[in-house]
Amino acid sequence: MRKEDKAILIENIKATLANYSAVYLTETTTLNAEKTTALRRAAFKADVKLMVVKNSLLHKAMEESDVDYSGLYGALAGSTTLMLSNTGNAPAKLIKSFRQKKETIPALKAAFVEESVYMGEEQLEVLANIKSKNELIADVVALLQSPAKNVVSALQSGGSKLHGILETLSNKEE
Repeated sequence: MRKEDKAILIENIKATLANYSAVYLTETTTLNAEKTTALRRAAFKADVKLMVVKNSLLHKAMEESDVDYSGLYGALAGSTTLMLSNTGNAPAKLIKSFRQKKETIPALKAAFVEESVYMGEEQLEVLANIKSKNELIADVVALLQSPAKNVVSALQSGGSKLHGILETLSNKEE
């Protein structure tokens, strides 16, 4: 491959990395064509981009990127498939769901999520349990609504008690 072609590929990889906040490095070499197609379909449904890249080109693209991916350099060995997403836990959930079909592949090499590096297969469960931005926003909204709901509930129950007391007092006077 010519140097100019490599430079173009590196720029394309760098631009792709810039569009996603979660970067997963996985191993998918032992998948046959049928299983690879199934993985690609599942990734498309989960809004995860799959890319098979050459390690040296990915390394150069990561070095030129504005983000510090240096923690992932150690995982750039063997065949590498990138799983990219803007939802931090989507690729981990995809890997777990694919494995429920008795697959050991894709194997997680490393991940870069929310400016943190996760190395090794044992981090898959941790990554799958990371809450996405939308899930965190929903939790905050629920927490903010909870006190207001308690106040409204207390006022409604207090109003019925007050109404009962007033009704009892008015019946006594008769």
